[in-house]
Amino acid sequence: MGCGIGDILGVIIGTLFGLPYVTRIIAGVIFGFIFGFIFSAIPLLKADMPFVSAAKIIVTTETLSILVMEAAEAGTELLFPGMRKMGLLHIQYWIGLLTALAAGFVVAFPVNYALVKKGIRHHH
Repeated sequence: MGCGIGDILGVIIGTLFGLPYVTRIIAGVIFGFIFGFIFSAIPLLKADMPFVSAAKIIVTTETLSILVMEAAEAGTELLFPGMRKMGLLHIQYWIGLLTALAAGFVVAFPVNYALVKKGIRHHH
């Protein structure tokens, strides 16, 4: 959830500031990792886990999932027709972002399932 929100937010902010398209995607990936980390840290920190311990768990258990999701989202955003030229006021831009988010979820789901099944990751 966090990486999807972060990715979309990064791309939108990049679009608002008129950044080049590839820079927007890079911003989305960076925001995706930041938000993915934050969303994963919240339940661990609420359980009184020290930050360093929580960070180690998150890096170990979430990196592959976030990486796969971000790759699918970035690839979809690069390939979606018109997203490079469309701005925030065009429906095609928003359809592209939603398609990228869906692609990220679809690709990351089996990765997360395999990580949970192997005991590397747990349900929050």
